[in-house]
Amino acid sequence: MGLLANLARGLLRGADRMAEFTSKRGPRSHNKGRGARKSGYVTLGGKFIKIKEMVPEFVVPNLTGFKLKPYVSYKAPKGTEPPLTARQLFMDVVAPQIEKDIKGGTFDPHNLEKYGYESTQEGKLFQLFPKNYVR
Repeated sequence: MGLLANLARGLLRGADRMAEFTSKRGPRSHNKGRGARKSGYVTLGGKFIKIKEMVPEFVVPNLTGFKLKPYVSYKAPKGTEPPLTARQLFMDVVAPQIEKDIKGGTFDPHNLEKYGYESTQEGKLFQLFPKNYVR
């Protein structure tokens, strides 16, 4: 084969361009990283400028006195309670409030928003988040 044919063959075949580009495919100095966001930018002189607003801020709640562990073993026994249904949730959360208002004489059937009902919920039961959880 001639020189031109070898060049054309190398260009057509080439490296596997569809394979994932990992750090093993680049030079020694190449480090692809793991997708972390940059917290600044590099100037033309090669200096890194850190921008305070670009640094991620993690909001962590205070867990002092928290007794649960972050891991649940696969060997843990399955729960014994039956799955929660919409009717059961309604009877546990909203029905006692309605009964209390009926006994107290303050129940108004035209003011159901107090119990979490929204007029845009045609054909649905009461919305159970976030309005009418017991406070």
